Amino acid sequence: MPELLSEYLDYLRYELNRAPLTVEAYRNDIKQFMEWLSPGNPGAIDFSSVTSSDVRGWLSSLARAGDIPRTLRRKIISLRTLFKWMMKRGMINRSPLRDVPLPKIPKPLPDLVKGDEIEAALENLHNEEDENKAKTLMESLIVEILYSLGLRRAELAGLNDSDISFHKGEMKVTGKRSKQRVVPVPEKLLSKIAEWQQERDICEEKPEGENALFIIKGKRISHAQIYTIVNRALKDSTARKKSPHALRHSFASAMLNGGAEIDSVREFLGHASLATTQIYTHISLNEIKKAYNGAHPRAGRVYKNEESDKTI
Repeated sequence: MPELLSEYLDYLRYELNRAPLTVEAYRNDIKQFMEWLSPGNPGAIDFSSVTSSDVRGWLSSLARAGDIPRTLRRKIISLRTLFKWMMKRGMINRSPLRDVPLPKIPKPLPDLVKGDEIEAALENLHNEEDENKAKTLMESLIVEILYSLGLRRAELAGLNDSDISFHKGEMKVTGKRSKQRVVPVPEKLLSKIAEWQQERDICEEKPEGENALFIIKGKRISHAQIYTIVNRALKDSTARKKSPHALRHSFASAMLNGGAEIDSVREFLGHASLATTQIYTHISLNEIKKAYNGAHPRAGRVYKNEESDKTI
């Protein structure tokens, strides 16, 4: 068996081009399974006789020992790949993993920044005593666009002056896989964009052919620079992740809590599937539960918090 395992690991490295850490993880998973099947003599295992019950028994023992669903999922994939390789070589006729489903990994609810905390962050940016007016204006505008329009960090970095239509009150956004969408822009935000462009053109020199909306030291703003700006702006917030994506999540939650139709929010966010947007309905429902539990005399405080799964 050691020789067979060595051939399999070479297959992972050289044919599937798996990363070294992945190959090592698969090796450890398979050796662990072999040791469980035949303690003290894993080399005596006849893999053609391994059954789905064997695999399920091993996974159950791991779950009882405390392995989380994500770890169990990887171990199943490790064995699936091994038995698929053995079938390809004609060593077995059927994989015992065929009837073993992958455990579902619970998706954590997106991290949010409270609306009043975002307003406080914007107020702090406006009140900063900074001789560089353009810098202060740009940083507050970045936070406003992310929160007001729900853009991704890459979408904001890719914005060009030509993407803004002041007379239509619209912005063209280029999302994932270069898919474009048009979103409405509030008049107040348009005015701030125009103010920034005027200040930017005084303080920054655009490289030839560059049409970027946001420029720092003559170059289009980077993803890292956007993250740093937002992280610093939200330093006093209670959000676990003080990131551009947290502002996108906050936008979606605010829209749904304010009564927007979920399909409209999907279009605004540029989600290809409605299922992706539906995660925010759980956030909104959670807020409703909290309000009900705290306000209604007969609520009984029986509802659960979606994030912690503990009774409120």
